[in-house]
Amino acid sequence: MNKEGYVLGIDTSNYTTSIAVLDLEGKLVADSRILLSVRVGDVGLRQSEALFQHIKNLPNIMEELKSKIPGKIVAIASATAPRPVEGSYMPVFMAAKSYGQACSALLGVPFFEFSHQEGHIEAGLWSLKTAINEEFIALHISGGTTELLRVLPNGVGYEIDIIGGTTDLSAGQFIDRIGVKLGLPFPSGPALENLAKEWKGEAIKLPASVKGSEISFSGPETHLQRSLDAFSSKEELAYSLFESIGKSLATLLTNTWMQNSYRDLLIVGGVAANNQIRAILTESLRPKGIYTHLSIPRYSSDNAVGIAAFALKKVIDGKIF
Repeated sequence: MNKEGYVLGIDTSNYTTSIAVLDLEGKLVADSRILLSVRVGDVGLRQSEALFQHIKNLPNIMEELKSKIPGKIVAIASATAPRPVEGSYMPVFMAAKSYGQACSALLGVPFFEFSHQEGHIEAGLWSLKTAINEEFIALHISGGTTELLRVLPNGVGYEIDIIGGTTDLSAGQFIDRIGVKLGLPFPSGPALENLAKEWKGEAIKLPASVKGSEISFSGPETHLQRSLDAFSSKEELAYSLFESIGKSLATLLTNTWMQNSYRDLLIVGGVAANNQIRAILTESLRPKGIYTHLSIPRYSSDNAVGIAAFALKKVIDGKIF
C-alpha cells in the first residue's frame, strides 16, 4: 500500500464544523473543529443559521489543513445524515455532503457517505484503539440526543436500532437550558462542569424519572428552573445537576442490562465527555459486570475522526491506493 496517501472525513453537525485527516496506517494527521456561534441567551441555532456558518467555515478549515497534508488524498467521506436509516435528514449535513462531493470530483477520488451517529460510534472505538465485532449496546448522549442503541457491525458501518432513551429532552438540552438560565454561554456543558468541580459538598437530590429503558428530563428540568433559589451557589447547582443526570443514566443502563444479554456497552456523545458523569457511570456499572467502553473525552464530542476512519476502512477493503 502507498503509505503516503491520506483520507479525509467531514462532519457538519448542529453546532460544530469538523474535518479530520488520517494517514493510511490510521494515524491522525489533522483534527480541526470550529464551534458554531450562538447568540448570547439563545439555546440553539436554526438549521438555516447553522448551515450558513458551515458553508463559511469549511473553506477556512481546508486552508488551515492544506500544509498538514503532505501527500495525496485518496478518499473522502462525509456525515450526510443524522442516523443510518432511510429518511433520516437534517439540512446541516448537506454542507458536509456537498463539500465532500465537490472535493471528490475535483481530486478524482472516491466519496463515501455515513451518518453522524455512526461517526460518533466509530470515533469512540477509534479513540480507545479497540473494535467490537458482535452486536453491542451504545448510549449516545449529546446536545440533541439521548438514545439507547442496539448496534450491529455491518461491514464498514453499522446497523443501528433505537431501543430506549429519552421521551422528551436530551441530557444535553437539560444541561444547556439550565446553563443559559444562569447566564452561561451555549453550549453550557464545559462552563457548568468547571463550576461543579469547585463544589466540595453533597448534591441536592433532584427528581428523576426512569422507567425501564426510557428516561425523562423534562420533569427534573422544570423542577430545577423553579427552584434555582434553593441552591447556595451556582457550584452546588451544577454539581447536583450532573449528579442527577449521571445517576439517572446509570439506572437506565442497569434496567437495560437486566432485560438483555449483551457483553459490551459503548458510551459516546458530547455529554459523555463530562468527568463527573463518567465517574458515576463507571462506579455504578462496573460492579454489575457491564463491560463499559467510555470514549476518550476529546472524541466524545462532535468530530470527523470517525468519518475519516470509515473512509480508511473503505480504502483498505477496496484496495484503493
